[in-house]
Amino acid sequence: MIRSSEAAAMKRRRLNVDSPTQGLVDADYIVLNVVKSKKNQGILKAGVKKEANIAPIVVDKSLKLLVKKNLIKQVTNIQSKGRNPYYIAVEFEPSDELTGGAWYSEGNLDKEFITVLRDTCLKVIQMLKVATAEGIHDFLKKRKVVECTSQQIAEILKSMVLDNTVIEVKSIGLGEYHSIPVGSVCYRTASGVALEADPKTIAPMASIPCGACSRINQCTPNGVISPQTCVYYTKWLNFEF
Repeated sequence: MIRSSEAAAMKRRRLNVDSPTQGLVDADYIVLNVVKSKKNQGILKAGVKKEANIAPIVVDKSLKLLVKKNLIKQVTNIQSKGRNPYYIAVEFEPSDELTGGAWYSEGNLDKEFITVLRDTCLKVIQMLKVATAEGIHDFLKKRKVVECTSQQIAEILKSMVLDNTVIEVKSIGLGEYHSIPVGSVCYRTASGVALEADPKTIAPMASIPCGACSRINQCTPNGVISPQTCVYYTKWLNFEF
């Protein structure tokens, strides 16, 4: 019978044979450590050669071996397509600076995903009349309409504000805003304002005092500071056409 100690030794030998690092020499470890030290930022081959301080031809050989053993991987920098790739350890995900973040797929801007997300956000806002970025994200997540992050929703909404597809406002806690905390940033369709209001009312609507109020975060429906007791808000409601 094989002793337990001998069995353990045999198991360790089998693990060593199967290990990705099996067969690496000192130069390979030096190159691997240089790449790992850059974490998710990666490093160019020229940078490895400079920091490893070993013969360039040895670095070339080590990089090829490490990629083959799946210890490091090559990543294309979206800002320098067609140029030399970056090397990054397999345990790290490339930084957004390298890949372009969630808006890029395989190094290319995912225009289809952006269009779908913009259209979806607009439909949700039209349905809810007014919504926050978090509210839209929760709506989509519960219904599994499109897979995205709350950060992506926020970025899409900012771009939609810039091209006047939606407008950014702050909740006053009344009417359509009753379910949104006072002072929270929310969004409504720009076309909705234009359709519902006479052209002469657009300027007064855009100048609602709540948006510029320094105490908006202290304003509550039944508080000391509230829309009911606000002189400026009352004047704004009573503007003449």
